[in-house]
Amino acid sequence: MYAVIRTGGKQHRVEKGQTLNVELVGDDDKLELKPVLLVDGDTVLAKPSELAKATVTAKVLGETKGPKINGFTYKNKSNNRKRWGHRQRYSMIEITGISKG
Repeated sequence: MYAVIRTGGKQHRVEKGQTLNVELVGDDDKLELKPVLLVDGDTVLAKPSELAKATVTAKVLGETKGPKINGFTYKNKSNNRKRWGHRQRYSMIEITGISKG
């Protein structure tokens, strides 16, 4: 059984026991996410009426950081240079259960 969930403006395909990095979700210990699609063998739940009772539960394991992104802007003949960096913060979650409701 797997589900497709939406969190942080992105969609992820998840199964029970899987860990993944998502946008920061706060200080909650447990999360309940609404699936966009739920597949159980040959059964596919995709309509909003079918998914009304379905939930995906997750446990927040902590925070982690993504890869370092370095940027550099330069303007010719004006001695204008700017170097910058960014490292995105993520919440690491573990999927603890998927239920049809």
